[in-house]
Amino acid sequence: MSVRLRPDRASSGQVRLRPDRASAGQAKEITRPAALLVTGRVVGLVASFAIGIVLARFFAPATFGTYKQFFLLYGTLYGLAQLGMAESLYYFVPRNAARTARYVCNALITLAVAGLACLAGLYVWRAEIAARLTNAALADYMVLAGLFLTFMLMSTVLEIVMVSRKKHMMAAVTYACSDIVRTLFFVAPAFLFVSLRAVFIGATAFAALRVLLVVVAIWRQYGREFRVDLGLWREQLAYALPFALAVGVEVIQQNYHQYVVAGMFDAATFAIYAVGCLQIPLVDMIMTSTVNVMMVKMAEDQTHGPATIALWHETISRLAFLMVPLSVFLFVIARELIVTLYTPTYAASVPIFMVWSLTILPSIFAVNAVLRVFAQTRFLLVMNLMRLAMVAALIGWFLSAFGMSGAVLVTLVSTLLVTLVGVWRIASLLHLSFSHTLPWSRLAGIFLRAGVAAVPVIWLTRESSLEPVVALGASGAVYAIVYFGSSYLAGLKAERIRLKTEGLCLKADSTEGLIPVESGFSQT
Repeated sequence: MSVRLRPDRASSGQVRLRPDRASAGQAKEITRPAALLVTGRVVGLVASFAIGIVLARFFAPATFGTYKQFFLLYGTLYGLAQLGMAESLYYFVPRNAARTARYVCNALITLAVAGLACLAGLYVWRAEIAARLTNAALADYMVLAGLFLTFMLMSTVLEIVMVSRKKHMMAAVTYACSDIVRTLFFVAPAFLFVSLRAVFIGATAFAALRVLLVVVAIWRQYGREFRVDLGLWREQLAYALPFALAVGVEVIQQNYHQYVVAGMFDAATFAIYAVGCLQIPLVDMIMTSTVNVMMVKMAEDQTHGPATIALWHETISRLAFLMVPLSVFLFVIARELIVTLYTPTYAASVPIFMVWSLTILPSIFAVNAVLRVFAQTRFLLVMNLMRLAMVAALIGWFLSAFGMSGAVLVTLVSTLLVTLVGVWRIASLLHLSFSHTLPWSRLAGIFLRAGVAAVPVIWLTRESSLEPVVALGASGAVYAIVYFGSSYLAGLKAERIRLKTEGLCLKADSTEGLIPVESGFSQT
């Protein structure tokens, strides 16, 4: 892909970028594959999002708190035990597709060993773990947690390989089917046995099914090529271990606040806090799908020049277009959402969720993904250590000052500060001046329209006497109409400006052979 540039003399070699046909091309390269992945995940996540909502109605808060602690442990160990091997496939497979089977086999075996080590640790220290989380009942489920973790670790490579090989349609179908089946394996045991143990057994059976699917699919496609390669394994480890350290610190930092709360309060109270930290599947779905596509395409651009910059800016803009309004909307309808999904039993979760909804915002910059493309794993480690240190040092004061909401607030503040450091590092790697580090004007427009759309929603939720579920539906409709309507009008205005600018450029081409300096581009 060619991009026409004119260096900005005032910026000592730093380039000025403005959207043109290159940006349009990058938009298509990101949007089409990401849209496929998002569509596939929407189908499944709509169903799987209901798991926690259903179980919250089946079980008392103390039992539901145990369920949340089970998956807190799983989520933490899942992030730590990957050792960067699964994510390393995004780096190696696009660069050496002929060795895909060996890379996958190396990752699969490493993940299996890591999972079994976690299983052993969970079993040996089951009583100590339960005591630390002030929940003796948790000890009875540690073996199931270890088995579920091991199988899920091994099956992580399935969708990653598909995305790395640009089989986006196949990945989308797999995402959808996997999430739907997972929901059935979780919810059906709850309906049939009203037992938390039955739910965990169903979850483990689902994970084992995924592992079987991975092995069969890879073997059928690659046959005897699907084997361990120690030379490639060492290359993967050299790349993955620094990244694994960075991710490990990030995982601990992200979950640290929940462990602090779990250690200070009983399981029922932890359930309230965990509901306040509600994971909106749409966020992970959009973020993961878009960023994974961006990483693969950036890896293909070995020069990391103007095309990479345009790709990063386009990714930020696409993420912000969806994530910013989502964050603002969740903030203003927090009460209606929590009460509708989890009943008034969890009304105390509302202020926690209001702060939690703002933690979506730093993710729009895709800092970790870009730094991984540049193999800046050591810098990622430093960033995450900084964030963890801030959380550990300040969480006590934040809890004293703001209650349980303070545990989320300190996480938000530390994440924002470290994200700024990451953006600065990327700008340095790409030789960008401050004014061209981010697509400032596009971001400003998105934030402005998201804020304006919130005004009628605030009036609707505060001044009307509608039932929470009705207010939630009406608020969603109003917010969508205002935000997307104003975005459409802004797009029309931008298109008129673009056409006018292109007309001036064509006129300049016919007279001087140059594009005006104001456009930031020159004819080459």
